[in-house]
Amino acid sequence: MILINKISTKHLKGDIFGGLTAAIIALPLALAFGVSSGAGAIAGVYGAIFVGFFTAVFGGTATQISGPTGPMSVVMSLILTQLIGSNPETGIALAFTCVILAGLFQISFGLLKLGKYFVMVPYPVISGFMTGIGIIIILLQVSPLLGGATYSNAFNALINIPQAFSDMNLTATLLGVATVLMMLYWPKKWAKIIPAPLFSLLSLTIFSSILFTQQGISVIGVIPTGFPSLLIPTLSFDTLYQISYFAFLLAVLGAIDSLLTSMVADTMTESHHNSDKELIGQGIANTVAGFFGALPGAGATMRTAINIRAGGKTALSGVVHSLTLLIVILWAGDYAQYIPHTVLAGMLIKVGIDIIDWRFIIQIKRVGLFSAALMILVLLLTVFIDLITAVVVGMFIANLVTLDRLTNIQLDNITFTKGKELTDEIASLNMTGELPDYNHEEMNKAVANTLLLAIDGPISFAVSRELSRRFTENLSFTTLVIDLSNARLIGTTTAIMITDLIERTKTKDKKVLVITSNDKINQSLNKLSLDTLVDKKYLFDNRKQALTSIM
Repeated sequence: MILINKISTKHLKGDIFGGLTAAIIALPLALAFGVSSGAGAIAGVYGAIFVGFFTAVFGGTATQISGPTGPMSVVMSLILTQLIGSNPETGIALAFTCVILAGLFQISFGLLKLGKYFVMVPYPVISGFMTGIGIIIILLQVSPLLGGATYSNAFNALINIPQAFSDMNLTATLLGVATVLMMLYWPKKWAKIIPAPLFSLLSLTIFSSILFTQQGISVIGVIPTGFPSLLIPTLSFDTLYQISYFAFLLAVLGAIDSLLTSMVADTMTESHHNSDKELIGQGIANTVAGFFGALPGAGATMRTAINIRAGGKTALSGVVHSLTLLIVILWAGDYAQYIPHTVLAGMLIKVGIDIIDWRFIIQIKRVGLFSAALMILVLLLTVFIDLITAVVVGMFIANLVTLDRLTNIQLDNITFTKGKELTDEIASLNMTGELPDYNHEEMNKAVANTLLLAIDGPISFAVSRELSRRFTENLSFTTLVIDLSNARLIGTTTAIMITDLIERTKTKDKKVLVITSNDKINQSLNKLSLDTLVDKKYLFDNRKQALTSIM
């Protein structure tokens, strides 16, 4: 795996234009995500700079633009609220220690080649999860949009909506609503000249700072200028579990968010990203961001799509995006203090609206009761419990149902044959000349007390219980033939069940014959001492040999 991406000037014009365009979109959103997370506007901007730059250099998706995203900012807000509340003196340092650890988790995910597994999540779970995050963002921004206070979680924000309306600042509300309307209805042809987020940020900030200075509108205020100082990680035995939990949550969420964006980039560019390299790049980026008190990030779908449409083709576009943001914040950072919170809230409400999976909601009546119920359950858990619980419960339920369906399919691969059915099978083999020509009476006598257990295709652990149950219904035999010659995969649980059947049969002084020509299955069974359970003379490579020995 090549660690550093090759920075090429082959598509220089497209990469520069794509990076500049993405930076214009990223700046107002980074400010908004920084403020909404509680880390501060500058943390959001430097999150976009560090995460965008290092992911471009070390990541596995050439055209991806990374930085703070809605889902990551929601989690970071939760982390800051809880850690500062329980550790007032060290809460900030602990929060960014979470970011550093999350980055290290992501690097380990990539080194362990787990990238492909993060997108193997059932669509109803992803839909409920993302829609829940969109709703959280909207709920958290309702009060700031109305000129009120910010709440720490979605439930508190929801129950305080009536109070927010009764206490609303009319001027701030008009600015916020104007921002939402601009973001929703900005003409596409105008967006080619100036994107809606940038225009609404500039125009409404100027408008507010000139006309409404005495209206009590809350603004960002003075933000630190210059390059951020190094933050020393803080960790203790008492906080280890909580920090690890939050870090793992950030890491998993960032991995899913980034790799889904990588898939979008693949579709748009007809290319293929490297999932494990992307995780390593995201991990390096978030680790660096944590050391400088910057917001963690992930692949940003909207910014990535804009970069590609503007001509970005290589990792150089991501580097240009980050350097542009750095120049802007060092040169014009002082002007950001006049940005009204309500304008940023309006932008984030549009972000929340975009994150909601409207396509699934519109088609919810068509997707089936289970998929619809699973999506709604994950949505509610995401909004009112927490994100990890939502994903874990959603995955658990989805996998149980999928496992049950696969089990029913795999059970068709297990057959028990005895008596007349086995006689008919031997007769058919006689007709094709595969066995010597035995008369019908000899065959009936030979197989009268023989049971043939045949397993075809892959068999997972979930089938083992039903296999055992069916076996107990067919105990009237003196010879058991187990045919595994066509079994392509047998899990450890099923292998243990097969050796258990052999042991149970032998304890009753019955004969066991095993047919297997698959080396992998032989290895699985031999690990469980099949070679000591069954004498070599009763081990066969095919059914013909085994049935001949019975006759």
